[in-house]
Amino acid sequence: MKKIQLLLVLLAMMILAACSMEAPGSGDEEAESGGEAGGDYTIGFSISTLNNPFFVTLSEGAEAKAEELGATVSVVDAQDDAAKQASDVEDLIQQGVDLIMINPVDSEAVAAAVESANAANIPVITVDRSASGGEVVSHIASDNVAGGEMAGELLVSLVGEGAKVAELEGVPGSSAANERGEGFNNVAEGQLDIVAKQTANFNRGEGLTVMENILQSNPDITGVFAHNDEMALGALEAIEAAGKDITVVGFDATEDAVKAVEEGRMAGTVAQKPEMIGEMAVETAVKSLEGEEVEASIPVELELIKE
Repeated sequence: MKKIQLLLVLLAMMILAACSMEAPGSGDEEAESGGEAGGDYTIGFSISTLNNPFFVTLSEGAEAKAEELGATVSVVDAQDDAAKQASDVEDLIQQGVDLIMINPVDSEAVAAAVESANAANIPVITVDRSASGGEVVSHIASDNVAGGEMAGELLVSLVGEGAKVAELEGVPGSSAANERGEGFNNVAEGQLDIVAKQTANFNRGEGLTVMENILQSNPDITGVFAHNDEMALGALEAIEAAGKDITVVGFDATEDAVKAVEEGRMAGTVAQKPEMIGEMAVETAVKSLEGEEVEASIPVELELIKE
């Protein structure tokens, strides 16, 4: 009897050992099911302002691409305040995000925030506007100088050489304002008479006020180049209220601006394709996080939209 019991115990032990060796989810099967490449990345995105349709579209493009790639984008709005942007970036660093994308309010001021991310070993990508300091993995933007030149050439062709024009400038210190102004003046020099040049901070309301002031002191201008469409649309309101016939060229190709061009109220705008910029920024971020080499500067094509 004892021999039979012993045999039964030995048989049970052998069966248990065999089951253990063949247990699902072990050995090679577990190795094969290792974590998927990509996904689960958290990307912080400090954006200059969401009170501008261009940057809303840029943000939406980034979020859509992140969802497609299985990543998460945490968007924070600097509200066109360089100090708030610095604080926002510090918050993202404290949250331990995997990478930070920054659309700077001020290219000079943002350098310290980029350096803080560098010190925390968090990679940084700049979007649409560059940073003047710190280490950046990649910069995704349109060629703003080329865009400014496109706008200048269009304005010259419409108002003629020697015409008196005004230039509405973007946020002082931002790379977009500097570069678009540079491109425009490359063409305007010797061909146009820029009688007024004033910042309206990329803002529609300020564009209206600034244009009203310019018209009072320079009633004979025949053309305006604004560094973005929001200022151009504000300037257009002032021009129409004054009953003037002045050629206006903007930059960004926002929905309102394109509609104004189609209606013949604006002469043209340079399309910068913000949705594509946002998509490319996230694609580049994920590639970088997965250890792939990415280009230091990635240009996004421009298109001139005109009557």
